[in-house]
Amino acid sequence: PQPLPPFPKDPYTDGPKGAGMTETTANEDGCRLSVTEPAKAVRRRPSWPLGYVVLLTCVSFAGSGYASEYGPRRPDSFVNVNESIPDAVFDIRYASDDNFLGTRVDGYVQPLCLLTEPAAAALQRVQQDVAQRGYALKIFDCYRPQRAVGHFVRWVGDVHDRKMKAHYYPNEEKFRLIEKGYIADRSGHSRGSTLDLTLVKKDDGAELDIGTPYDYFDALSNTADPRITGDPKANRLMLKNVMEKHGFVNYAKEWWHYTLRDEPYPDTYFDFPVQ
Repeated sequence: PQPLPPFPKDPYTDGPKGAGMTETTANEDGCRLSVTEPAKAVRRRPSWPLGYVVLLTCVSFAGSGYASEYGPRRPDSFVNVNESIPDAVFDIRYASDDNFLGTRVDGYVQPLCLLTEPAAAALQRVQQDVAQRGYALKIFDCYRPQRAVGHFVRWVGDVHDRKMKAHYYPNEEKFRLIEKGYIADRSGHSRGSTLDLTLVKKDDGAELDIGTPYDYFDALSNTADPRITGDPKANRLMLKNVMEKHGFVNYAKEWWHYTLRDEPYPDTYFDFPVQ
């Protein structure tokens, strides 16, 4: 048989949401993925020809571009940011029903912010920086399991579920959310160095006016949308400048979405639960 084609390296601004791998299997310690049936092959673009038998070891996980169920525990290289940055405010929306799906998202067992060690260290410097100006970070989402990404895409396919439309996508048709890039077929969050956040006042915890709510599917959420002026524009720029100062890059379609520039797992998408 011909060699398997390599997976293309995707940029760190590949979009916030999506559904990457499907139907993977792993042993108890998560160190091997065996796929013996063509219908259960792990697929990403470009897809592999049917009929291959795939055997991946722990070593191949680290650089392959995908990961299966990573066992019941997170890797040691991931940090619980709730503990490392206790002065931040945590509002992990996908661990509750306060999100665009209107239900807890698959894989979110606890409302935690998990990040790779370098991303967590850089974020700690951001928190220290904004604290000197009288602000604190409010964090909505960090590492996102691949199963959560799949949940988003299944939700898009359920055209009858429109209960959250008025709050999150009043000007968009649900079936166009993937086409327009609001929900992608894979997520940088699953690589562990991307997070969604805003700024709050340190004294009372009030969110700064940034022009739209979090996860608002509309062009108004584009970081540099020209209709956003005055204080909301200034606040977006303040968040962007301080995040860039400490090594993060903004996803231009979402003012809240940032990825560590030198992320340690640029080609790996994890699926261990948030707990």
